[in-house]
Amino acid sequence: MKPFAFAATRRFAPLFGTQFLGAFNDNLFKTALFVLIGFHGLGQGGWLPAQQLLNVGALLFVLPYFLFSALAGQLATRYDKAALARWTKVLEMAVMALAGVGLVSGSAVLLLACLFVMGTQSAFFGPVKYAAIPEYLHERELVTGNGLIESGTFLAILFGQIAGTLLAGGGAWATAAVVLLLAAAGWACSLMMPALPPQRPDLPVDKNLWRGSRVLLRDTFARRDLTTAIVGISWFWLVGSVYTTQLPTLVRQHLHGNDHVFNLLLALFSLGIAAGSLWCAKLSGGRLQVKLAVAGAGVLAVCGAALAWLAPPNADGVSVGLGGFLTQAAAYPVMLLVVGIGIGGGLFSVPLYTWLQTAGGSEFCARAVAANNIVNGFFMVAGAVFSAAVLWLLDDVRWLYGTVAAGNVAVMAYLCARLPDKGGNAP
Repeated sequence: MKPFAFAATRRFAPLFGTQFLGAFNDNLFKTALFVLIGFHGLGQGGWLPAQQLLNVGALLFVLPYFLFSALAGQLATRYDKAALARWTKVLEMAVMALAGVGLVSGSAVLLLACLFVMGTQSAFFGPVKYAAIPEYLHERELVTGNGLIESGTFLAILFGQIAGTLLAGGGAWATAAVVLLLAAAGWACSLMMPALPPQRPDLPVDKNLWRGSRVLLRDTFARRDLTTAIVGISWFWLVGSVYTTQLPTLVRQHLHGNDHVFNLLLALFSLGIAAGSLWCAKLSGGRLQVKLAVAGAGVLAVCGAALAWLAPPNADGVSVGLGGFLTQAAAYPVMLLVVGIGIGGGLFSVPLYTWLQTAGGSEFCARAVAANNIVNGFFMVAGAVFSAAVLWLLDDVRWLYGTVAAGNVAVMAYLCARLPDKGGNAP
């Protein structure tokens, strides 16, 4: 049987389409909103300057993962995940219709509120998505399925960012129509997802968000295997957020490139993760092999250190476009290393997501994913604080990238010490 044969079946294709369109729409809307604020004067003269509105927007999109992940995990355990997926898409259509009003009226406050609700919708869909995969797929399809989901997610993020940038300058009505159509298409895909019987229909739902999160994290971190997988996945998101957040700094200060150069490197990074995810699926041969995550961390360490070493020093220079950038001697090593970092990220993350799903068991899987989402958020916030501190002290993004590269060595050692067995394979 061909390794990707299941991808076209009803067991996988509707779920893939639902999550791909959701990630695409999330990033299209968020990027369009940020471009409108940053470059087109949306909210200008209001209660906050543009740069602070961008910070508020970033916080509002992440905040729901802290607030609602525990509740989302409980619901995904107690109810049919396919039905929950459809309800999250109904919510997405409603909020995108409201966002259309905000786009046409030019209301920054309404659009930021919609961004918060979109983050909430994503927080509820995450446990549904990752917990549904092991129920839809056979054991030997699981790694490949996660590879496809991971590659599809990062391609959706990339395409959403590109489309959002283009649509932001194309008029409010066009943007409003596209985000609503994408939400409707995602809902249509969710209608084709086969029903999934609840794992724990008797599970009580704790509406106290703080207590639910505390109990969830306590129960999750009591299990060694789940703790290892979550720490690894959260490190992946920290690394990814540091690289992508500070990529404009590298481009502007060290490569003297403009926004087109930034978009090129961002595209190469996303394509690298997609390629690494699919390569991991092929190398795994249908088995969970956590040792591939160790190899991925090694690739991240080597390529990250090389990027920090080979990037030119910060110096005054005239900003250049793609043509000028590609004539620089440093351009091609930098592009190759950015792809390499992406490939390392794909190799690193796919086995860990698969391990999280299998270690959690069918009854705890959705809650384990919810706990993972909370910890991911903490790591990304920590990465942002750490980046700010390093750049304040050293004022050189190469030191930041080099420090993160060194951190991958520590993560390699951590994973090696906690592999499921000596061969690196799950039992």
